[in-house]
Amino acid sequence: MAKILIIEDDSTFSQVLEGFLTKHGHEPHVVNDVKKAFKITDQQNFDLLLIDYRLPDGTGLDVLSHVLEKGSAQPAIIMTSFNDVRTAVKSIQLGAFDYITKPVNPDELLMLIKNALGKKETAKSSKSVEHTDAIKGKSTIADKLYEHINLVAPTDMSVIIQGESGTGKEYAARALHTQSKRANKPFVAIDCGALSKDLAASELFGHAKGSFTGALTDKKGQFEAADGGTLFLDEVGNLSYEVQVKMLRALQERTIQPLGSTKSIKVDVRIITATNDDLKMSVANGSFREDLYHRLNEFKIQLPALRNRGKDIELFINHFIKLSNQELNRDVKNISAEAKTLLLQYDWPGNLRELKNVVKRMVLLTPTDTAEVEALPEDMIISINQAPKSSGTDLKAINEVNEKAMIMETLIKVKYNKSKAAKLLNIDRKTLYSKMERYDIE
Repeated sequence: MAKILIIEDDSTFSQVLEGFLTKHGHEPHVVNDVKKAFKITDQQNFDLLLIDYRLPDGTGLDVLSHVLEKGSAQPAIIMTSFNDVRTAVKSIQLGAFDYITKPVNPDELLMLIKNALGKKETAKSSKSVEHTDAIKGKSTIADKLYEHINLVAPTDMSVIIQGESGTGKEYAARALHTQSKRANKPFVAIDCGALSKDLAASELFGHAKGSFTGALTDKKGQFEAADGGTLFLDEVGNLSYEVQVKMLRALQERTIQPLGSTKSIKVDVRIITATNDDLKMSVANGSFREDLYHRLNEFKIQLPALRNRGKDIELFINHFIKLSNQELNRDVKNISAEAKTLLLQYDWPGNLRELKNVVKRMVLLTPTDTAEVEALPEDMIISINQAPKSSGTDLKAINEVNEKAMIMETLIKVKYNKSKAAKLLNIDRKTLYSKMERYDIE
């Protein structure tokens, strides 16, 4: 039984969800706006958050940001209409486990809840995570990627892995570790985006008993836990300036100092970092130290977006069908021509992670051996049908599509801080507000 918080302003739908989850052995609690969600998550711990994207006083991203700043680790699933699906995909960058589109399919929801709770238990027991990219691609771009991994893996060079959300950055980091001379030592992965400013230093470097309120015992940091092995820092650009200073010292001197302690501890750790963004931009705007960037960037690996991987997409589709058949006890062997065309036409903003989820849902909703177009998410089909049909000659329309996408991605990146967004986009706030109104960005 899981304790689940439902954050949904539609009272009828929230009552249906509450009854459905209770029937399946869970303990649901319901609130209907962001303010109440802040209050209850500050007071209680939940196993899972089920969050509507559009709320009366904000969005589901506000709730996600609040939970992350608090340092809480419960998984979250975003519920969204198809109009918001691309923003929901981006919410995964803020820590959401997954998203589901309305009208909610009951079997799909149960599957997502099971997966989210299962991932939480896996994290608790420190077992290796399931990799969405557990099969190698065969395209030219994939060959180049694996060539770079094979080249740098045996060395002790620090590596930055850069790529969009869902491209398999942790898989690439694990591949570097398993092919290195440190393979029999620990591989420790940390999501820096999920660490609050107050907890990050303690999590990375440890702390002594009594060093701050709540420090009831000594704690070993992840640098020490990874001694002799590899420390993987995902979304490293989210670390505060103060933590960056401590990390630079740890890399230069190969020692760490736990919070509240006077003793230094020697550590031998290889650092692999990952980011959705170009850290050069963060260095340029002063949010990331240049000297630390050069320490981390001894070698850079760029992971390709799924839409750029050509024939690899079909390879991954077949691979995920096989995995889903095993997990869901299905026997899907074929995909109808119409369904396959749609899968190949879609641009996959959530990359491998999104492809895996869509294929899993398709297999779940296919009782026969052939998957039809009806088993694909409605929002995906609508997105393909609404894609610009221009032959490429309407330059203004193409520029507007790109401009809107860039503004939305930047707003998500800075957690909707419009001053920061305007600065990154190199425009003033008034121009940003005008463009947001023009493109109907809330």
